[in-house]
Amino acid sequence: MVPYYNKPPQGGLYNHFRAIAEAAPDLPMMLYNVPSRTSCNLEPETVANLAQIGNILAIKEASGNLEQACKIRCLTPDSFAIYSGEDALTLPMLTVGGVGVVSVSSHLVGNQMQEMIRAFATGDNKKAIAIQVKLFPLFQALFMTTNPIPVKTALNLQGWDVGKLRTPLCELQLDLLETLKVILKELDLV
Repeated sequence: MVPYYNKPPQGGLYNHFRAIAEAAPDLPMMLYNVPSRTSCNLEPETVANLAQIGNILAIKEASGNLEQACKIRCLTPDSFAIYSGEDALTLPMLTVGGVGVVSVSSHLVGNQMQEMIRAFATGDNKKAIAIQVKLFPLFQALFMTTNPIPVKTALNLQGWDVGKLRTPLCELQLDLLETLKVILKELDLV
């Protein structure tokens, strides 16, 4: 993940990830760009330079910027995998060269997410869009407050013992809890 707080320049980010890759050359690595959490964006040109390092094989691109994802695809070899880091953008990311998603909602609808990605890959865009539209309210609900609060709440509602939230996270507000319950019921998830 891009280091948070310091907001390093792109050269510093390159050196950071290169050092990690060189320290564990036998481990495949995935970059993680999530500027909403780190306040620092990993630019496409830096990703392209990092993609030249043998064990850096992929990126979880969670900037929410499809143009950036497209530029990463243009600058990196086909073997470099681009994964959506935002569930709601999985299908759009596939259209600009993404291969899948590192997903929050898959804890609840993993088979449906896989079905959507496979439908797109086989050219069944109508089916992929239908799944995207069906799941979109869930995607929104799982990010209506800080992740992982909604997904842990949803899993607990399903009967999975995923434990309590640790501070500074807190329980889901009652109005948001009711919204989440309605969406989970509509999707037959509780």
